[in-house]
Amino acid sequence: MADMQKKMAAALAAVNGYLMMEEQMAADASRQLQESQAPFHTHSPWSQCGRQDMMTMRRLMQLRTFTSLR
Repeated sequence: MADMQKKMAAALAAVNGYLMMEEQMAADASRQLQESQAPFHTHSPWSQCGRQDMMTMRRLMQLRTFTSLR
């Protein structure tokens, strides 16, 4: 009976070690992926200019619509 418990403990320890090793490898891979990706720049002058132009055109259309209703 004690021999069976030792075998079971050894098997569980091996499975636990394998799972911990896989978790560590997955964490390392995700960390490497995050470090290798270039940062995403959200404040590009070109995109800001484009958004400003869209807002200006919408404002002008709203003003034209409002003034034509009077």
